Amino acid sequence: MEVYVKARMNKKVSVIVPVYNSIDCLERCVKSICRQTYGNLEILLVDDGSTDGTDKLCEKLASQDSRIRTYHKKNGGASSARNVGIRLASGEYLGFVDSDDYIEPDMYELMVSAMETQTELRDSTVPSAALQKEISVVQISRDEVDEEGNRLPDVCVPPEKAEFCKAEDFLKELLMHRGDCSFCTKLVKRGLFEKHRFPEGVLNEDFSLLVEMLPEAGGITILPKQCYHVVCRMESTTRKKTQDSFSRVFLDIVDNADKIQLLVDKDYPELHGYAVRFNLYQRLDYLLHVPISQMGKDNAFYNRVKAYLRGHVWDTLCNPYLTRKNKIYLLLFTAAPRTVRKVHAWKMTMQRDKGSK
Repeated sequence: MEVYVKARMNKKVSVIVPVYNSIDCLERCVKSICRQTYGNLEILLVDDGSTDGTDKLCEKLASQDSRIRTYHKKNGGASSARNVGIRLASGEYLGFVDSDDYIEPDMYELMVSAMETQTELRDSTVPSAALQKEISVVQISRDEVDEEGNRLPDVCVPPEKAEFCKAEDFLKELLMHRGDCSFCTKLVKRGLFEKHRFPEGVLNEDFSLLVEMLPEAGGITILPKQCYHVVCRMESTTRKKTQDSFSRVFLDIVDNADKIQLLVDKDYPELHGYAVRFNLYQRLDYLLHVPISQMGKDNAFYNRVKAYLRGHVWDTLCNPYLTRKNKIYLLLFTAAPRTVRKVHAWKMTMQRDKGSK
C-alpha cells in the first residue's frame, strides 16, 4: 500500500490562478494552495494586466516558494488567463482557484486519491457499466463566505457521501440549478483540455465549457467535504454598482440556455423538459435584473426575451419542473414586463430598507 501511495503522489497537479487587481486577497489564496498536504504540485499565477501592484505581489510570492510560477499578460479576462495557464501547465491533473477564494489543506490530496483509487465508486450503487469509463473529473464540495469570513447559505448542497454522477444525471442537476458548474471545485485530467478551452469574451464560461466536456468525461465523482471556500465580494461582476449598471452575465446565461437546448435535444432528448425549464428560468433571471431603463423597443436582446416568453406560454403553464412561483412570475412578465419589473424593484427596495433598520 505504501508503494502505491508514493506512486500516486508522483502525479503532478497544476493549479491555475487567474489574477487581476487582487492585491487585498491574493496572498491568502496562494498561501492556502502552498499549504496543501499533496506535495507534487505547481502553482501558476497568471496576471491578467493588473494595475494595482498585484503583478509585483505575484513575483514576491513566487520568490517564497519554488513551486510558484508567474506569467504576465495584457488584460483579456479570466478565461483568457486560464487558457494561458492551461497551455503552460505541466501537470497530469489541472485545478483552478480564483484569487478571491481559498482552500482547505487536504483538498487536492482528497481529489487525487479519488481520481486514482476509485474507492468511493466501488462502494457506491452505480451500475458497473458506468464504471468502465476512466474517471477524468473529480469535484470537491464548496461553501460560501462573506468578506469577513461569515458562513453564508449553501448554493450547492454537498452529498452525504462520495458518489459518481453520470453525465446525463449531472447535466440534469445543472439544468435544475442544483449542480456546481464551477471549475474551481474540479480536478480535471489534462487530456480533456486537448480539444477544449474556456470561451473568451463571455461570462458564465464555466457552465459553457463543462457542458461541452461532460459527454467525454462520462460523469463526475463528487466528494462531500467542503474544501473550497468561495468569498462573496461586493464588487463581484454579477453585482450591480448603480441603478442602471447591468452585468453581461445575464445576457450570457440566456445565450447558454439556447445552446444547451440544442445539445439536449440532440444528445439527451429525455432531458428535453428540463432544458425547457432551464431556458424559461434563465430568461426570468434576466428580466428580474435588467434595468427598467433598458426595457425598451430599442433593446433587441430584451425584445427577443419577451418574444420567447410569449411564444412559450404553454410551456410555462405545463412544465412540471417550474415552481408555482416561477410560473406566476413568468406569466406576469409575459403580459406586462415593465410593470412587473417596477413592482419587483420597489418590493426589493422595501425589503432592503426594512432589513437595514
